[in-house]
Amino acid sequence: MDKINPAMAANAYTNSSKVMDAPGFDSAQGKNFGDVLRDAATKTMETMRAGESATARAVTGEASLPEVVQAITASEITLQTVVAMRDRMVTAYQEIMRMPV
Repeated sequence: MDKINPAMAANAYTNSSKVMDAPGFDSAQGKNFGDVLRDAATKTMETMRAGESATARAVTGEASLPEVVQAITASEITLQTVVAMRDRMVTAYQEIMRMPV
């Protein structure tokens, strides 16, 4: 097992504090990790539903081809991102489970 480099740990901590100070992160709102995940899941579902809606409108002739392609592409990218995040979380969980107690 690799040793933890204290300098790298300090840099990670510094970077995480920069993220919290970044625009768009409002600690005054009191959002915790669960809230952030819930918001991301909600936005993901909205994107996927927009793709389905655009496809349905295209079948009835109410949507233009570029509009449909854009909605489908956004849905596809969103799905790829969700799958990649799921894979990372499963890998992290497996690594945690392999840690000696």
